[in-house]
Amino acid sequence: MGSGALQIVGLLVGGIGMIGTFAVTGMPQWRVSAFIETNIIVFETIWEGLWMHCIRQVNIRMQCKVYDSVLALSPDLQASRGLMCAGSVLSFLAFVVAIIGMKCTRGTQSSWQAKGYIILTAGLLFILSGVVELIPVCWVANTIISDFYNPVVNVAQKRELGEALYLGWVSAVCLIAAGAIFCCFCHCCEKTRSYGYSAPTHYPVHNEHLHRKMESSYSKSQYV
Repeated sequence: MGSGALQIVGLLVGGIGMIGTFAVTGMPQWRVSAFIETNIIVFETIWEGLWMHCIRQVNIRMQCKVYDSVLALSPDLQASRGLMCAGSVLSFLAFVVAIIGMKCTRGTQSSWQAKGYIILTAGLLFILSGVVELIPVCWVANTIISDFYNPVVNVAQKRELGEALYLGWVSAVCLIAAGAIFCCFCHCCEKTRSYGYSAPTHYPVHNEHLHRKMESSYSKSQYV
């Protein structure tokens, strides 16, 4: 009962991380325009994402435009686009594999060991997807902070951390936590299985054979 609840918790946490990864990949709020110095009147807000950039002005609806070319992106956003796509695919595969390997999925007793390996694979995929997602999020955040405090960069080109980066950190933590839960579950199952197989089963056969041998030798000596 407890192991089944642990698997469900891991699946829910992994599902939250997977949905968050999909959202972060599509959100344009990776880089947000910074309003610093003496400019306190905000007329427009600029958002820059992996696929498009958006401008939202006062009393005007938001307008977005897809990038005309990948080369128009900065190097960190170019790499982030590929890494986030890879992280999304890995998180989806991990979620599907976790569903297949869950204990509530009915199967024969001989397939229990195979299900343990499937759960371990799902846990490793969750951890890998979380690490892959952390790389672009931390990279872009480091670039934004470096440019913000760089006096050479123009004030109009400085940006702040967007909501997508914070959501990316939360999603990556959820994916890694789900992977750790599944890996720990598989490790506990291996310990339980090893303890169950440690009970001796051949001793009664050996004792019975020894008893028969002694009885036969005794009968021969008595006969002589």
